[in-house]
Formats: sequence, structure tokens, C-alpha cells
Amino acid sequence: MEFLVILGGGESGVGTAILGQKKGYKVFVSDKGKIKKKYKNVLEHFGIDWEEEKHSEELILSANLVMKSPGIPDTVPLVKALVKKGIPVISEIEFASRYTDATIIGITGSNGKTTTTMLTYHLLKEGGLNVGMAGNIGDSYAKMVAENDYDYYVLEISSFQLDGIKDFKPHIAVITNITPDHLDRYDYKFEKYIASKFSIAKNQDESQYFIYDADDEVISENLKANPIKPKLMPFSLNKTFEEGAFLKNEQIMIKTQTDTITMMKDTLALEGQHNLKNTMAAATIAKLVGIRKETIRQCVSNFQGVPHRLEKVLKIHHVQYINDSKATNVNATYYALDSVKTSTVWIVGGVDKGNEYKELMPLVREKVKAIICLGEDNTKIKEVFGNVVDLMVETFAMEEAVKVAYKIAERGDTVLLSPACASFDLFENYEDRGNQFKKSVKNL
Repeated sequence: MEFLVILGGGESGVGTAILGQKKGYKVFVSDKGKIKKKYKNVLEHFGIDWEEEKHSEELILSANLVMKSPGIPDTVPLVKALVKKGIPVISEIEFASRYTDATIIGITGSNGKTTTTMLTYHLLKEGGLNVGMAGNIGDSYAKMVAENDYDYYVLEISSFQLDGIKDFKPHIAVITNITPDHLDRYDYKFEKYIASKFSIAKNQDESQYFIYDADDEVISENLKANPIKPKLMPFSLNKTFEEGAFLKNEQIMIKTQTDTITMMKDTLALEGQHNLKNTMAAATIAKLVGIRKETIRQCVSNFQGVPHRLEKVLKIHHVQYINDSKATNVNATYYALDSVKTSTVWIVGGVDKGNEYKELMPLVREKVKAIICLGEDNTKIKEVFGNVVDLMVETFAMEEAVKVAYKIAERGDTVLLSPACASFDLFENYEDRGNQFKKSVKNL
């Protein structure tokens, strides 16, 4: 019996354990931290062996195959020891894909991937397809493969998940954009991060599709330097194509080999230029898998959007409070500030991942009247914007940040939580941060 070791007892680890056991592996889950009670209960239910707060190296090094959770870097000594010994170390995406014949749609990018994934799922489900959504969102992909028999999977895939793929080969791959993010994990080398994103297409062949933002110079340059095999389906706000998605006379045009679909730009449910692109990507996917035009038009006009992404919380005394906690990098915050049309009180800060804040400068000068820092170390934010805004306040708890914003904001202003940073200094994750923001606003 093959021995499968899983490093990390979170969502992807436990999902892989269930699938591994179902496929006849002897399974062992090892987590250097504590395993959450809900995951322990699942492991107990399936009778899967596990350990926490340690790695039993001798046992782990006797594995035939290791699935490493995305949060664990390749530089960890244990992972290096496994690789040195020639034991394959793969990601959950790679493992689960070996056990399904479903058509896979893989979506990655620095920003927009969650919205594009959820909109694509909405389009395919409403279009009558038997489809599951997984990856970096909701239930783990491996657990879904173990428990369901879907014909299609829409997967949101992070760069960390792509780092552990060998043969993974989506029928349709999407890169929404590439901007510097997670550089702490890639030796602060942008080209390593770019290569990680592009690995989504490395195993694709001529019968498959690659959808990408043709306005993104990083993607375009990389495609020129490293051509790929799948059929290219670009989308753009200022170029036109024989095949792809583009704007013409305030209409979105989506052209494939067989057909063209047009939609009025102002009928879209999601606001902002970035969401125009996310919609183009999702609608192109829907077109390629045969969803009817009318269904596509209807779905993009009634889609509700993603929690914690430019989520309007409440209006209090004519001040709009917006939760954009999912903005964990500078580019996402750029979109947020760009989409706000009023004078703004901006709540920013958290764990910096090598951020360059300078690209936000024109928007901050134009729109931001006050900055509320929310993080354990706000030095960089203070250095960059200290002389740009009239008022800057440091806070160390969400409730405090919201109360300060309430005092500063005047009629017609927007209070925007768009941190541009990871959340792990003061919060469990970006959802926790967003939920605390919503709760604090509702308690005003």
C-alpha cells in the first residue's frame, strides 16, 4: 500500500486525506501548528492518523508521495529533505486532478481571480452544467473530487497552489493580471512570481485555451518571450481582436471562432473597470463551453459580487462605508480607490509583503482626505503618505479604526477599508478583518 503523507491539516490537507484514503493510500496528516477542532473531527470520522505541533521526520521521510499545503514554503528544511530523497512533493490541485475526468477551468492572477471564479461558476451553473467550484475558495478541490461527480470544475488557484503542479492541465486557463504580490515567498524576485503564475499553462496543448488580459504588459511581454501552446483568447479595454473580448461603442464584444456575443456595458451588475475585465474573462469561458447568449447576458446583469471585495456595508449620516478587506496587495487597493468617486477616509495596513505604495500616490492626492493606519508596523505607510494627506492616525484594533473614521468623515464622504496588506498581524484572515469592520460599522 502506497504511503501518502500530508503536510498541513487545514482545508486542502484534510480534503486530500479523504480523497487519498478513498483511493487506497495509507494516509498520515502532520501539522507543525495546531489542527482546528472541526478538521480533527473529520480526520477522526474517517479514521485517518494525524499529529499536530510537530513533524515526525523519520515517518514522513518514509512516504511514497507528499502533498504539501500551499502555506508551507519550499524552503522549509523538511521539504528540502523530501526533495533530496527523491520523494515527490505535490500540491492538492495536482493530486485531486489525477482522480477526475471533469473539464477543468483554472483561474489565477494577482487580483480579480475570486470574482472571475464566482462569476464563471454562476454562468455555468445557470447555464445548466453540472459544475463545482473549489481551489482557493470554499471547499477544497480534493474533498469535492472525493465526494462528487461533477462534469466541470471552476478552480481559483493561487501561485502557491501552482508551485506544486507536475501534470495539471486545465482545458481553459485564465490569468486575470500579474502585479507584484507575495514577493516575500519568491526571494523578492518578480520574475519568479511571474513564472509561478504562468505554470498554469505549462502543460496545456493546442486543443486548449488561455484567456488573459492583453492590457497587462507583464503578461504580454512574458507571452512574447515564452510562447505557449494553447489557443490565445485575449481581453482588453482598448484593443480589438479577431478572437477574444473587447469594447466597441460602449458594447462588450466576445468573439470566438464560431460566434459573437454583444452586451451593453451599462447592464453589468459589477462596477469598475477591473470588473469589466473580470466579466469579459468569465463570459469568454461561458462562451467556450457553450452557454447560451441570453443566459450569459442575464447572469452578468444579476451577479451579486464577492464578500469583502468593494462590499457596501452601510450609509450612516450620508457617509458610505465600504469593506474591501480582500484587497491584500497594492494593485487591489488601486482598483478600490479608483472606483470610489468621493472624498475618502482610507483604512490601510497589516503585514506588508514587499509593497510599493508609490503607484497609489496620484489617487491618494486626488481622493484621500485622511489615512487611518491599522497594523502593528505602519512605518512604511507613514513614510510614503505622511506629507500627502492632512490627517494620519495610527490604530491597533478595528473598532478603534472605525470610530476614528466616523469622527473624521463628513457628509458625502466614503470610509474605505482597503488594507493593501495581509491580515495576519491583528486578524485570523481577511474574512475576519472584513467581518470585524462590518460589525464595528453596524455598532456605530
